[in-house]
Amino acid sequence: MGIFSRLHDIINSNITAMLDKAENPEKIIRLVIQEMEDTLVEVRSDAARTIAEKKKLQRHIDIMHAEINEWQRKAELALSKEREDLARAALKEKHNLENTVNSMEIELEALESQLLQLNQDTAQLQKKLDDAKARHKTMMMKHNTVSGRLRTREKLHDSRLDDALARFETVEQKMEHMEGRVESFDVGRDPTLEDKFAELEAEDIIEDELSKLKSRLSEKK
Repeated sequence: MGIFSRLHDIINSNITAMLDKAENPEKIIRLVIQEMEDTLVEVRSDAARTIAEKKKLQRHIDIMHAEINEWQRKAELALSKEREDLARAALKEKHNLENTVNSMEIELEALESQLLQLNQDTAQLQKKLDDAKARHKTMMMKHNTVSGRLRTREKLHDSRLDDALARFETVEQKMEHMEGRVESFDVGRDPTLEDKFAELEAEDIIEDELSKLKSRLSEKK
């Protein structure tokens, strides 16, 4: 089973369980990201093991190639000494080693193909993970904005706020009533001596301003 098929099954299973529990969407998205991160770690671990196996197999192939060359040298030496029996035995060993190397090289190609697929899967998964994190960040910013607006609207439509405003208006009406009572004490009251002098001073100021205004108008004529 490919990593994406396995990841798809795991995520679907967990999401279904969370939906049955009525979990919030933000928690589900965090779960998806966590599953992707865990899978990415697993894929990279698989890639590391495959690389190690490939290097080990390549070393064995290199050693066996050296042995093949050595048996070839021995076969040539035996023929040069007119020992055809030894030359035949050496070539038989060489042939057996060549068959083993051929099998190992097929295995090496399979490991290289597997490593290539792991690298491609890792790149795709990393891209999907980056995209999921970016979308999660955008969603959270939008969620915070909407939540703030919702809290504001709820407060505006809260009956307790209306009650508080109503009580505030009642207090204002009482204050206005008290002010009216204070002002009522001045109604019909004879002006004091200070009030009379203040009125005279105000009349002098007005007369002075009027005189200055007349002077300016006569100068313009």
